[in-house]
Amino acid sequence: MAKYRKILVAFDGSASARHALAVASHLAKEDKSWIKILTVLPGYIGDLELIGVSNIKETIEGPALKLLEEARKIAEEEDVHILTNMAQGEPHEKIVHVAEDENCDLIVMGRRGTHQLERELVGSVTARVIGYTQKDVLVVPDGTRLTRKNILLATDGSPNCETAVDRAIKLAKDQGARLTALSVVYTNDEYMALAPGIVEELINKAKEKLVTIVQKGMDAGIEIQTLVKEGEAYEAITSLAQDNNIDLIVMGSHGKKSLQRLLMGSVTERTIGYAACPVLVVH
Repeated sequence: MAKYRKILVAFDGSASARHALAVASHLAKEDKSWIKILTVLPGYIGDLELIGVSNIKETIEGPALKLLEEARKIAEEEDVHILTNMAQGEPHEKIVHVAEDENCDLIVMGRRGTHQLERELVGSVTARVIGYTQKDVLVVPDGTRLTRKNILLATDGSPNCETAVDRAIKLAKDQGARLTALSVVYTNDEYMALAPGIVEELINKAKEKLVTIVQKGMDAGIEIQTLVKEGEAYEAITSLAQDNNIDLIVMGSHGKKSLQRLLMGSVTERTIGYAACPVLVVH
């Protein structure tokens, strides 16, 4: 996205991971990027020899080596250059560490689960990676493609979204894509009844912030369409994306520490969980 130089793909052999790798490989081929494939082994505390295992290294690493070989074959189908890595420990910690240590620009991960609870939680590893990394993260739902021709920027106008705005504009310019910027004002029936004036004020402020984004686009030489919606933010974002055939949602990540870091921010998390297209989370 916007010419990422080196992409890290977390690969565990699952259907979602295989699909994420295929998407990352296609992206790397288009942008002439490198791919680093990481498989994380579970940690083991104890003495394997006590339970009759003679070759400890082969027992632990064997399955991971098979996964990396499978990953190579997937990447070869797109004719892209890959590097592989194996680590042992907590998956999200190793993914974050390797991305930093290897100077990766982007982490690509699959999105698991179709059950409502699973969709809202995204997947604990994906959620934790997004919460703790400072790298951009692309989350790819199963069965989706990444064409980068119709992009939706979801923004609340806060300073946390400024980098996402810049990334979306650059991406749209590089790809010759259509870019729509959406800001959502939270409302419900009770809120509208008790404070209709405040809602109108919030809508006007959202429009003002979108004007600033439009000007940024003009300075970069691209046109940006803008919309302000009312309601639950993630519902407005995902509904608009589906109704308008959006192929990529770009948004910022919120939350800096403790529980917030794990949950990213409820809007980001739920958008990822319910979006029908890939979501790029920009830090």
